[in-house]
Amino acid sequence: MSDSRVDAASPQTDSGFFGQPRALVHIFGVEMWERFSFYGMQGILLIYLYYSATQGGLGMQESVAAGIVGAYGGAVYLSTILGAWVADRMLGAERVLFLSAIVIMAGHIALALLPGFVGVGVGLVLVAIGSGGLKATATSVVGTLYSADDPRRDGGFSLFYLGINLGAFLGPILTGLLQSTLGFHWGFGLAAVGMAAGLVQYSFGRRGLPDEAREVPNPLPRSRYPMVGIIAAAAVIIIVACVLLGVIRAENLALIVVIVVIAAAVAYFTVILSSRRITSEERSRVWGFVPLFITSVAFWALYQQQFTVLTVYSDKQLDRNLFGWEMPVSWVQSINPVFIIVLSGVFAWIWTKMGSRQPSTPVKFALGAMIMGGAFLLFLPFAGGGPNSTPLLAIVGILFVFTVAELLLSPVGLSVATKLAPHAFHTQMVALFFLSVSLGTAVSGQLAVFYDPSNETPYFLTLGLVAVAVGVMLLLAVKPVLRLMKGVR
Repeated sequence: MSDSRVDAASPQTDSGFFGQPRALVHIFGVEMWERFSFYGMQGILLIYLYYSATQGGLGMQESVAAGIVGAYGGAVYLSTILGAWVADRMLGAERVLFLSAIVIMAGHIALALLPGFVGVGVGLVLVAIGSGGLKATATSVVGTLYSADDPRRDGGFSLFYLGINLGAFLGPILTGLLQSTLGFHWGFGLAAVGMAAGLVQYSFGRRGLPDEAREVPNPLPRSRYPMVGIIAAAAVIIIVACVLLGVIRAENLALIVVIVVIAAAVAYFTVILSSRRITSEERSRVWGFVPLFITSVAFWALYQQQFTVLTVYSDKQLDRNLFGWEMPVSWVQSINPVFIIVLSGVFAWIWTKMGSRQPSTPVKFALGAMIMGGAFLLFLPFAGGGPNSTPLLAIVGILFVFTVAELLLSPVGLSVATKLAPHAFHTQMVALFFLSVSLGTAVSGQLAVFYDPSNETPYFLTLGLVAVAVGVMLLLAVKPVLRLMKGVR
């Protein structure tokens, strides 16, 4: 194990994992299994909520069910704030990552074993908290493997993204098969098994990570621990009370998450920018992150509709007949990961080959938003076609465009968050990027309420044009944004 620590601490010389630091394989593995469980569960979650009881579901209204899925997805990324804060102030990123994996596994077990809405409530809360903690910290730990100016950094994050999408591909395929043959709870159970596999794998490899991964950059004084406990207990009591009093309902859950995430993002930017622990250069870089944050929100508001509008679209309007056999709805969610697996290595090679000549991060973000908007416009020729009217090949093509947009923005966003992060807010800056994903995901659930299968053109046209416009505005502002980023590209 000692050799692994030396290699991980020497990013300029270690290239044992496809040209990247060997320690990357440990985080690659746990994230792959976490994504297997996460996307496997999410692949069948929406149809579980709105399918009738005779089909094994809970019989909810489709728009309400889509709102819940969007709100849940937003809550996952919102909880990165909690995980990042605990990592930066109390336990360090690596320890939070390990504990979060345990919480995720418990959530999937609850979904598999507890009946009805009780299982959904307990399971989704645990998975949301655990996934949020793991996502922010895994990304931060990957960042510790590279120096700030290592040209392999974006390539390494792209390989890390490959691990994510291997899990995202296999999860919906296998849980969808179990759901369609044995029932929903068998599918949820398989997600729990996948997370258990990730936990075992990571337990063997975690000691090989660099000491920096366990560092607590801004330790909380022990005297303040009781106050943290009181605040946490009060928050739980308030949430439970709001549910019992009907303030928080299934119908308005997505909107509530949107409001909470906006408030959290404003508060977080304010705390970081006003902190005395950051330098003027670090403060400028945080300001440079603001337009990237806004563009990311617009991107994810469209992209995350794979799990809301596109799931309904696939169930109702997509021709899923393959030589007389009907493909499970969840399998559509495995199409995007296939393209990620194929193209992530290509993008990693391109960025590594181009080195300092590659497009800057703001340009990549702008192109990502514009291409994502273009993907929504590609739905227009098939709008209003009726049941089973959209060819499967058309969705494959549209999701290919989704993938190109994603690879221009998502792994690059993870990377730039670690490069722009002030030292005292290293993991929490990554959480800010995930807050943009959280807000976009919650918005995707709220937007799903307006989706009307009988009149789709206004929906796809409006959202597509808005995303393109956001990308164009960032493209026009590239130079001032780069000035704020102070040498970070």
